[in-house]
Amino acid sequence: MTTSMPGTRPGTHRVRTDLLGIYLNDHLAGATVGTGRAQFMARSHSDPPFAEPLRDLAGEITEDRTSLLRIMRALGVPARRYKLAAAGVAERLGRLKSNGRLVRPSPLTLVVELEFLRLGVKGKELGWRTLRSLAEADDRLDERELDGLLARAEQQMSTLEELRIKAVGKVLLTG
Repeated sequence: MTTSMPGTRPGTHRVRTDLLGIYLNDHLAGATVGTGRAQFMARSHSDPPFAEPLRDLAGEITEDRTSLLRIMRALGVPARRYKLAAAGVAERLGRLKSNGRLVRPSPLTLVVELEFLRLGVKGKELGWRTLRSLAEADDRLDERELDGLLARAEQQMSTLEELRIKAVGKVLLTG
């Protein structure tokens, strides 16, 4: 007779919480960077076609990080503070990147930041997909919540791509 651990459905595979803890803490570190960058972008860009969508995205990305923390608690996975601290430092250092200008931001900054944020949202989407596939084996994971998080990540990708295309046109086209 196969026994299953608490939170798993009988007759299914068991979730390796040791490895899942590492995986989720890596995603939490990424979410920490993404949240910081999204909030920074929302404060930094006041151009009307970008300002409101960036504010909305920053709010959603912050909410998604909170959802990840809630899911980690439900799974009994502690947040690793050292990874969060390192991620916060990395995000702040990323603001110092060379952009071809010494004092003020380059016009390319918006394009590069949107691409960076889009990469982060794609990583988040893949993390939600991983958890969604595990939800079939572990009833501590809410399938409907994960479906909603996946749908929101896909919408965020679409919004970021629209903003990126606008920024490319504004920055790299003349006339």
